[in-house]
Amino acid sequence: MRSAVVRQLTSGRAIGTLLVIGALLATLTALLLPLHTFGGTRSLTASREGWEDDGMGTMSTPYGPLSALDRDFVRKVRLAGLWEGPAGREAEERGSRETVRTAGSHLVEGHMELDKRSVEAGRALGVDLANQPNRQQRGWLSRLAAVKGDTYDRTFANVLRRAHGKVFALIGLVRDKTRNSMVRSLASRANAVVLDHITVLEDTGLVDFDALNRVE
Repeated sequence: MRSAVVRQLTSGRAIGTLLVIGALLATLTALLLPLHTFGGTRSLTASREGWEDDGMGTMSTPYGPLSALDRDFVRKVRLAGLWEGPAGREAEERGSRETVRTAGSHLVEGHMELDKRSVEAGRALGVDLANQPNRQQRGWLSRLAAVKGDTYDRTFANVLRRAHGKVFALIGLVRDKTRNSMVRSLASRANAVVLDHITVLEDTGLVDFDALNRVE
């Protein structure tokens, strides 16, 4: 009889201990979940809007708050110049149509200016910048190098028009949201330059508008 009572008491203590541990785990999960969810939401928002969150948050600068969106924009302007400038110079030489050669000249001139501005912004704001095109951009340059004549003209017009369309949307987002005066100035100038590039690329008459939104 006594042994049975002891076993019941021991069993009761064990169950009570498990219940306490379970309650503690549930509380810990509830505390951590909002933090995890917030981080995931932020990353999803950046991805949906077409920019990359470096996870460093917003920083104070002499030009105003510098957000992750701001930093990504400065980096993307620099990256654009690293491949679109060379693509423009190539078009000036290899384009079989005058309109393609003209578009190439606009790309060279525009990205010379934006590249200088992005480097100055990166230096002033402490944003690390690339010194060579990324893998995707090198692929586009290789794609252009592999074709010639009419095929080159069409490939140039469509690859560059697609790229400019993507960055144009980002420019509008940055111009609307940034609180940093240097980034705002860069975005304002980039807006004018990229719109000019979109216009001259479309003026070639070679842009396939139905294909612009297709996934490469």
